[in-house]
Amino acid sequence: MTSSEHSPNPHSLWVERLALTNFRSYGNVTLETSAEPQVIAGANGAGKTNLLEALSLLAPGQGMRRVPFAEIPRANGGDGGFAVAARVHTLNGIADIGTGLRAGAVSQGRTVEEEGEAAGARTSDRNGERNSERGRIVRIDGVAQTGSGVLADYLEIVWVTPAMDGLFTGPASERRRFLDRLILCFDPAYRTIAGRFERAMTARNRLLSDGVRDNAQLSGFERVMAENGIAVAAARLEAVSAMASVVARRKARDPNSAFPWSEFKLEGAIEDNLAAMPAVEAEDAYARILRDTRERDRGAGRTLDGPHRSDLAVGHGPKQMAARLCSTGEQKALLLGLVLAHAELLTERQEGAAPVLLLDEITAHLDVHRRAALFDEILHLKAQAWMTGTDAAAFDALTGKARFWAVDEARISAQNPVKLSPF
Repeated sequence: MTSSEHSPNPHSLWVERLALTNFRSYGNVTLETSAEPQVIAGANGAGKTNLLEALSLLAPGQGMRRVPFAEIPRANGGDGGFAVAARVHTLNGIADIGTGLRAGAVSQGRTVEEEGEAAGARTSDRNGERNSERGRIVRIDGVAQTGSGVLADYLEIVWVTPAMDGLFTGPASERRRFLDRLILCFDPAYRTIAGRFERAMTARNRLLSDGVRDNAQLSGFERVMAENGIAVAAARLEAVSAMASVVARRKARDPNSAFPWSEFKLEGAIEDNLAAMPAVEAEDAYARILRDTRERDRGAGRTLDGPHRSDLAVGHGPKQMAARLCSTGEQKALLLGLVLAHAELLTERQEGAAPVLLLDEITAHLDVHRRAALFDEILHLKAQAWMTGTDAAAFDALTGKARFWAVDEARISAQNPVKLSPF
């Protein structure tokens, strides 16, 4: 084959090199990869998920585990800091990205859920995660940045973890987080809007808790909540509509897909109002609700109305059944169907460049037919998918089409140093 045949699609997003220092179980490790899918196999506890978590930190936010950065540095033999460095291929060329925590530093951030229920919404990463001695470091081509929000300009990363297997049966906050993460992939400004709502709601709750009844103070925060809360709801409705269009196309293209089409809608009074009236009127209506429910919310100790209470209802389309009532295997197939639809939507919006996929323990609950269908979808998207599993044989269908790695006690070795077939 010629060298050009081995070259990846110029319109592609992928990680060429990944280097970790004192990250979780890893002391120092460097992987030189390719644009093809990457399969990482090893026993439980070998360090497979740690690799994916490191990759997830190349996107804005706190990564797929959503933990304080102080929990990430290597416990034994580390110096209290960690570093993740990567050479990545973006729509604007190759870039070197670095992120981490200085030795002895203390993470300033908590997870979004610890701050409140508006998933992904606490604050803009550009303003909220300062590049200081006590916070997360982010560098692009060696230049220090003011926060992780800038990473959205380089890579789009979508992940599926075992914890998400309970998406349809868990609390509504998990489904909101899933939807908000989806929105952030193609609308980074959403984080700022949602952050304004969250901060105003926190301030209102504090005033109510302190027994404040001054109308001017409360109304000021309620107006900010109304303006930004309606904007949050509008962004979610737009994302759901865009996803529905992709799901409809996927259904028409393959009605018998191993990943069944889903029905989904946002459930919440805010969304209902926005669908029935202009945004300005919906803002006024929400502001009135907040004004009229102050004493109720004071007693509850929190705000009981708003986009932070909405839910994403998902159904199994072919069976006309709520996703929460489906079997474990069906729920996993529905989840993957949504994630693949999301990846397809992002690919359309990014000049044909698929996002990087992080699929942790992805073959669990998937039969042979669904595994093969998943691999076909990934190859069709031309995505660099990083997939982990305890049994390398579960990925046999990708032999010659993916790069295989073995992980054993945080030691990584390449398993197929043969030439791969190009996309």
